Amino acid sequence: MTTHTIPHWLDKRAHLTPDKVAVYFKDQAVTFQQLQRQSFIFAQQLSTIGIQQGHHVAVYAHNSLDLVRLIHALSYIGAVGVFLNTRLTRDEISFQIKDAKCSYILYEQSSQEFLGSIEEEGSLAGYAMSTIHSLEETPFNRVEEINLSHLHSILYTSGTTGNPKGVMLSYGNHWWSAVSSALNLGLSEEDEWLASLPLFHVGGMSILFKSVIYGMPVHLYESFDPEHVHEAIMEKGVTMVSVVSVMLNKLLQLLPPSEGYPQAFRCMLLGGGPAPKPLLEEAHAKNVPVIQTFGMTETASQIVTLSAADALHKLGSAGKPLFPAQIKIEDNNQKQPPNEVGEIVVKGPMVTEGYFERPEANEKSITTDGWLYTGDLGYVDEEGFVYVVDRRKDLIISGGENIYPAEIEGALQGHKDIIEAGVVGKLDERWGQVPVAFIVAEEDYLSIDDIQVYLQDKLAKYKIPKHFYFVKALPRTASNKVKRRVLADWLKKKEES
Repeated sequence: MTTHTIPHWLDKRAHLTPDKVAVYFKDQAVTFQQLQRQSFIFAQQLSTIGIQQGHHVAVYAHNSLDLVRLIHALSYIGAVGVFLNTRLTRDEISFQIKDAKCSYILYEQSSQEFLGSIEEEGSLAGYAMSTIHSLEETPFNRVEEINLSHLHSILYTSGTTGNPKGVMLSYGNHWWSAVSSALNLGLSEEDEWLASLPLFHVGGMSILFKSVIYGMPVHLYESFDPEHVHEAIMEKGVTMVSVVSVMLNKLLQLLPPSEGYPQAFRCMLLGGGPAPKPLLEEAHAKNVPVIQTFGMTETASQIVTLSAADALHKLGSAGKPLFPAQIKIEDNNQKQPPNEVGEIVVKGPMVTEGYFERPEANEKSITTDGWLYTGDLGYVDEEGFVYVVDRRKDLIISGGENIYPAEIEGALQGHKDIIEAGVVGKLDERWGQVPVAFIVAEEDYLSIDDIQVYLQDKLAKYKIPKHFYFVKALPRTASNKVKRRVLADWLKKKEES
């Protein structure tokens, strides 16, 4: 078997462009050479506490320069990072640590009390990252060549149904994700990518690898703050930003129609599920270069992305598969013709080889020749452009008709007084299921009658929600996807009360 290796990507980048800025964070600017040195010292300190090649290391941390260094430090050792969602409960974190067979957990000092009881379980060793920095440096067998087939990280799915699964992502998955994105979006010497998505999420982490592989500065933020992101686009030279719909909506509210973004800003990469059409139309009206994309943890971020040339021509489409990727639409194992909805099935070098120690899930989701059944519903038009409709598990079947919650949410969010909406199905004796909507409204005076009248010419009658509930906020994952399972729990409690 041929083994494909490349020089360690941070070493290579530090050699090629040592003085170019790698990361801007708060008031700091770290060059690639500085990042290389700091990450290697961190790796030597990790060696001091006993972390070795092949160890699974849980990481619980918010976006920071230290987390960037840690991600690279683990790769110098050849340890596998298991990056934990900081929004999870203690029980959820404990499950993932055990499931991934972690030997260590590294965290921020402020999280020590929260994680204390987890450290005491089994043989898990826990360390605050600030404590590690005070340790001596221990020599180790440094990884100088990256084997693209080796496991880099385990990232857990959001677990919208049942226990989450650990997605195994290799160096090759991350490499091909970055290269494929560049082949689609192009590269510019002026590019600077803003990262406000959490780095424990594949959408955030993938930006770090793009940075090193492209030689591109990253503007890293602890979290998404629309005013800070707006300022960075307008004044700090940011040319690309990764967002989901709720983030884009907040940014558009800060952009006067007459002003527009600087000419250098060339890409608002929009992922995280189907985007409401009114949102895309507003972005178009304000000349915001929104480029839609489709991806998931299992594909190491994007695998289908619209090209800049087609962004307006194919409004609403996620685009075409990236250069080394393939896609097909299936229903009951039969390939669907153009414009027929079915499950999106993908293949490519950025696709995971499987879930960690989940043979049944692997057999169900991934074929022997590498096709991944995504669980997402969509269709391909006559020109080969992909349109994502919804998640298969979220499909509502009412009186034999398929209803996609994302379509209803998109229609609702077109209302000027509705900030966001989430839709789930409710059991119904007559129809089987009917849609129910949870709404965050801009104004207190908005009535259900107003909403129903508004929807009459936008949705078929059977798609209009039968019940509406006003809430202060929708439950969301770390990547800002609506947690429809939580909405279903809310609905159940309301019916019981």
